[in-house]
Amino acid sequence: MTASSWLSLLAICALGAISPGPSLAAVMKSTVQGSRAHGLVTSISHALGIGIYAFLVAAGIAVVITETPWLFKFITYGGSAYLAWMGYKAITSTSPSLAQENHQQHKQLSLKQAAIDGFLVSFLNPKIAVFLLALFSQFVTPESTIMTKLLMAAIATLCDGIWYCMIASVAGHGKVLPALRKRATLINRLCGTLLILVALRILCM
Repeated sequence: MTASSWLSLLAICALGAISPGPSLAAVMKSTVQGSRAHGLVTSISHALGIGIYAFLVAAGIAVVITETPWLFKFITYGGSAYLAWMGYKAITSTSPSLAQENHQQHKQLSLKQAAIDGFLVSFLNPKIAVFLLALFSQFVTPESTIMTKLLMAAIATLCDGIWYCMIASVAGHGKVLPALRKRATLINRLCGTLLILVALRILCM
C-alpha cells in the first residue's frame, strides 16, 4: 500500500471512531457512574471487541457472519437486546448525594462490569464487520501480505481505543467529573435513551 492509502485508511478509521453512537454513551455512562478508570476500562475493552472483528475481517473469517443470515440476525438481536438493557439500567439508575458519591458510585459499577459493557457493545454489533469488510476491501489486493492486513486491523483498533480513552480521560478529569456527576441523572437518562434508540434502529434496519 502507498503512503496515501495508509493515510486514507487512518482517516476513515478515525472518522468511524469519533462518530457518536452507543459506544460513546457506554463510555460516558461508565465514567459518570464509576470513575476515569471505569471509563478507560470500557474504552479498552470496546477497542478489544473492534480488534477482534478487525482481525477476523483481515483473515476473511467475517464473511461467514455476513453471508450467514441466521447468524447475522442472531448476533444483531442479541446486540440490540443488550443495548436496550444497558439503556434501561442507565435511565433507572439513581444519583447519590455528594456525601455518598465516592463510595456508592464505585459500588454501583465494578471494573469488571465496565469491561463487559465496553466489549459487548462492540462485539455484539455485526454491522462493524460489514463496515470493516467494506473498508478493507478498498485497500486489500491479491498482493497484500498478512502483515499488511494485520497492520490495517491494528490501525482500526488503535483509532477506536485512543479516541475513547481520550473521552474517558477528559470526562473523568478531577475538575470535570464532579460537574458531570452533579448532572448524573440527566446524563444517565440521555445516554440510556440513546442506547435504546440505537437498539430500536438496529432492529428496524
